[in-house]
Amino acid sequence: MANIASARKRVRQAAKRRTRNQATRTRLRSNVKAYRAADKAGKAKAIPATYAEIDRALARGVIHKNAAARYKSRLARSSK
Repeated sequence: MANIASARKRVRQAAKRRTRNQATRTRLRSNVKAYRAADKAGKAKAIPATYAEIDRALARGVIHKNAAARYKSRLARSSK
């Protein structure tokens, strides 16, 4: 365990961020899985929500911009 006050604070901050990032990543992955499991009609309705979830994860810094683009590209290809 850290002995310096600033190091203890960094540990607390990292724990909070890790929890927040995990929640965002889990929500993203669940949304993508639900989209992939949907039928043809369901995919058409689910794609805006899935794209929004990808954009939200990108904006929060949980995923890289290229990863977001890759997710979107693959979803768009699979919807056809």
